[in-house]
Amino acid sequence: MKTMDLELLKALLSIYSPSGNEMRVAGLIKEQIEDYVDEIHIDPLGNLIARKKGNGKRIMLAGHMDQIGLMVTFIDDKGFLRFTNVGGISPAITLSQRVIFENGTIGVIGSEKLDSIKDLSLDKLFIDIGASNKAEAEELVTIGDVCVYHSEPLIDDKKVVSQGLDDRIGCYIMIEALKNMGSSNNDLYFVFTSQEEVGVRGAKTSAYAVDPDYGIALDVTATGDTPKAKPMAVSLGAGPAVKIRDNSMLSHPKIKTHMIEQAKKNNIPYQLEVLEFGGTDSGAIHLTKAGVPSGVLSIPTRYLHSNCEMVFLSDIENSIKLLVKLVENEIE
Repeated sequence: MKTMDLELLKALLSIYSPSGNEMRVAGLIKEQIEDYVDEIHIDPLGNLIARKKGNGKRIMLAGHMDQIGLMVTFIDDKGFLRFTNVGGISPAITLSQRVIFENGTIGVIGSEKLDSIKDLSLDKLFIDIGASNKAEAEELVTIGDVCVYHSEPLIDDKKVVSQGLDDRIGCYIMIEALKNMGSSNNDLYFVFTSQEEVGVRGAKTSAYAVDPDYGIALDVTATGDTPKAKPMAVSLGAGPAVKIRDNSMLSHPKIKTHMIEQAKKNNIPYQLEVLEFGGTDSGAIHLTKAGVPSGVLSIPTRYLHSNCEMVFLSDIENSIKLLVKLVENEIE
């Protein structure tokens, strides 16, 4: 396998692309993969759909490009911004974070005075962009503008720590698999989806268009390896996780078996994942038209939906290796 392009990973993690505004990251991905596929286009909802032609079964791979964000709902007379969530936002994680808007304006999340931290909620928080009044704030932002967490991705010899790993890491693994894979009889659709964080919307429309025989999503999953964590048989460093179920789907036995068999045949470490909350693009794909047998290749990630999500490089590398084998071989 080629050496992982960590500069590309850092670029993917640094780019502004919240739900509904994925154009920037779609452009970067298109540049990276257009020489490795036969067809490529962006559909009306913003999904980037790339096809590597084959004569076999039509397989749809899906990783979502969008990231969670905060949308401005009100600007007060002193220039402070009130906001609502775009995707799953935790008040406790959001307090005191830096955020950045599309035009580069940077703000800090502050809070009203609270009698108890238990009273903390999103409606008690505001964004401070350093404006002295409403007019000054309105020169920089307007109602409906969206910001995202703002911090530099950190990559060392073992781990990646960054906002947006959910799910730029899935997109990255798909890109690297395309660059590393050999020949395949499968008719492959690499779909980089939009608006997953607000209801798997891009996966619904793109799966309808692709009409796949099989579907595999790539997305992050939680772990049970931190102190006093909810018991869960997924840990960082133990390999990609083969999803059994989450709140949006039950993985199809055929896809689950294919993933486990390819991991075993190629000596790739893997884990089994039962997620008791959340969902992925496969939740939409498997309900498309008359139904699509689907599964998920999950990347173990700590501190989900924060500005410091954490993934191990070994899990990324093994996820790329496994995805290559999944697409090179036919699903029996």
